[in-house]
Amino acid sequence: MSDLSTHLARLEGHLARFRDKGILNLIGGIDAAGSGGTFQTRSPVDESLIAEVALGTAADVDRAAKAAKAAFPAWAALSGEKRKAILHRIADLIEARAEEIALCECWDTGQAWRFMSKAALRGAENFRYFADLAPGARDGKSLPTQTHLNVTSRHPIGPVGVITPWNTPFMLSTWKIAPALAAGCTVVHKPAEFSPLTARLLAEICHEAGLPAGVLNLVNGMGEGAGKALTEHPDIKAIAFVGESRTGSMIMKQGADTLKRVHFELGGKNPVMVFEDADMERALDAAIFMIYSLNGERCTSSSRLLVQESIAEAFEARLAERAERICVGHPLDPATEVGPLIHKTHFDKVMGYVGIGKTDGATLAAGGERVGSDGWFVRPTLFTKANAGMRIAQEEVFGPFLTSIRFKDEDEALRIANDVAYGLTGYVWTNDLARALRVSERLEAGMIWVNSENVRHLPTPFGGVKASGIGRDGSDWSFEFYMETKNTAFALGSHKIQRLGA
Repeated sequence: MSDLSTHLARLEGHLARFRDKGILNLIGGIDAAGSGGTFQTRSPVDESLIAEVALGTAADVDRAAKAAKAAFPAWAALSGEKRKAILHRIADLIEARAEEIALCECWDTGQAWRFMSKAALRGAENFRYFADLAPGARDGKSLPTQTHLNVTSRHPIGPVGVITPWNTPFMLSTWKIAPALAAGCTVVHKPAEFSPLTARLLAEICHEAGLPAGVLNLVNGMGEGAGKALTEHPDIKAIAFVGESRTGSMIMKQGADTLKRVHFELGGKNPVMVFEDADMERALDAAIFMIYSLNGERCTSSSRLLVQESIAEAFEARLAERAERICVGHPLDPATEVGPLIHKTHFDKVMGYVGIGKTDGATLAAGGERVGSDGWFVRPTLFTKANAGMRIAQEEVFGPFLTSIRFKDEDEALRIANDVAYGLTGYVWTNDLARALRVSERLEAGMIWVNSENVRHLPTPFGGVKASGIGRDGSDWSFEFYMETKNTAFALGSHKIQRLGA
């Protein structure tokens, strides 16, 4: 039996219960139907039905928020060591069910097995990392003066809402939920409606590991229904959201009346800047990986290639040749490098940008066409001879779609790189250390990799500037969002106090 056949057979076993019972909400530790009925999740591979999904409404969100509020005092009072132990048990169970999670993720999202096979392990790593930080999460600072000793402490903010996207949903859910739980917060999770399957698996795993009822609640539904209700609910003290910049703006407006704290990881139109002195082989490999892996559906993708004129012709020719050879196919086939896009709606958007690129006068150098007649497969696409003002150079496509723009010198490269609404990541390829320092200093982005693709180190801050987000994830930056800081000042003696009306 081939690897693909084996994966399909195992997937069928994992999906059987969801076909029978559907994907339910989990509120206060109890499975719950959606008060709005159900909606369907279908595989982008062939549009086959995966399962009926509970359609949550404002009423379901209200029950979940109240469950999170009720569970908060006891969870917040639990020692960091005990929270650490539970989070490590969650990581153990994620690892034990890693294949199930990966298979379901591939089928629900269209992401290739070669990448999703490690997604569950990355999720377990997130839980372990924040588990180990839990005992010290509330630690503060001693800030003495001559007359007072100031002592700071941190306290969990309360019940929080987590809204996650459809591109790599399991890993991104753990990236948000693990630090919230480690900090002592309770959570209401609203996953993307296009990919609800692994959110349910994570909720099951958390409760099997001993997470008390109500600490993590799952409500499926649409953004305009369950999502809006979550962002407006008065018992929810903060919203952590990953998704489109326009949606982030809407969430900020919806949370304004209740003065919600928000953390946004939003869109990107990230430049990969290749200078003439760069290591061409490594730069080529990195540029290709960062736009075509994960089907191009990643916020940190290097969707704009900025290449110096002296090397552009040769670099673009080799890039086009490589793009044409990328294996597009069934996501559960280990040979596949690019699978189908998440949904017909998104497929139409990406193909629409192919038309826009042609209309604007760029050259279609590779791809730009549908693959097959079933599912939402797009051949990896490359446009060359573009300029910085074109829509394909300004707007986030969020697919396997690369726009190449040539530049003369460092100053022009930086003007082009910074001339977009976004500022999430940047990638700089040069062997000139002074140039690398100058460019990284002037590049408007929250994260920059020099002579590297995106290689995440969990303690480092993750987030963007401009329309790419608010706040940072990772290590103590996550706790700063999920916790409030308190300062207590102790007088050290009899300092002078002004006497009014004495």
